[in-house]
Amino acid sequence: MKNKTIFITGATSGIGMECARLFAKKGSRLILAARRIARLKEVVKTLKKKYSTDIYSFQLDVRSNSAVRKAIRSLPDKWLIIDVLINNAGLSRGLDKLHEGKLLDWDEMIDTNIKGLLYVSREVIPLMVKRNKGHIVNIGSIAGHEVYPKGSVYCATKHAVDAITKGMRLDLVDTDIRVTTIDPGLVETEFSIVRFRGDSDKAKSVYRGIKPLSPADVADAVYYAVTRPKHVLVAEMLLLPDKQASSTLVHRE
Repeated sequence: MKNKTIFITGATSGIGMECARLFAKKGSRLILAARRIARLKEVVKTLKKKYSTDIYSFQLDVRSNSAVRKAIRSLPDKWLIIDVLINNAGLSRGLDKLHEGKLLDWDEMIDTNIKGLLYVSREVIPLMVKRNKGHIVNIGSIAGHEVYPKGSVYCATKHAVDAITKGMRLDLVDTDIRVTTIDPGLVETEFSIVRFRGDSDKAKSVYRGIKPLSPADVADAVYYAVTRPKHVLVAEMLLLPDKQASSTLVHRE
């Protein structure tokens, strides 16, 4: 992927940051976007120092369609050739029964996981169609294949990502643009910290007694998918730690 341009949303932690690190290591040029500007600047500084890679970065909340449109349409000409889009920005809020859920949590998940992905894709895909070249990678979840107790709305958002990915593939089948979804199970990131609003004890309990996937494991899967020969499409990859059989069945030591 040397000299290819990779656009990553949610690039300041977890899977997004590891994708940035791996592609920088491989010699790619990076467009990095995230909400936390101070952290984004630190990520960019670290990557540039270690890999001397070319990076264009900007603060972005994917929930704002106007902000997404303005940011992408303001890209300098040399950054308009986007080879890979990694729709990584996403989150979960709360773990509640549907009838006890918080509307604010629902809105945040729907606006980020579904609408944010749509907003970014709507701006980037036409650039790829114009060149008849590109690859879209949507970071889904095992929650897009199953529904687990107290996770109905989050699971619904990831089912939507799965449906949107399949729809993209149908819409782009007559082009040379490939569409992939990478769907991890338990990955130890800030995901649970965010879900439980900073409760580290609750977050740690999610991964207790099992060796979960790391963000680097998922980044490796993304890299594998986008480096296949032109005629090979990795449409979907379900990635689990070896002691996880489903979203709820986990063997803990």
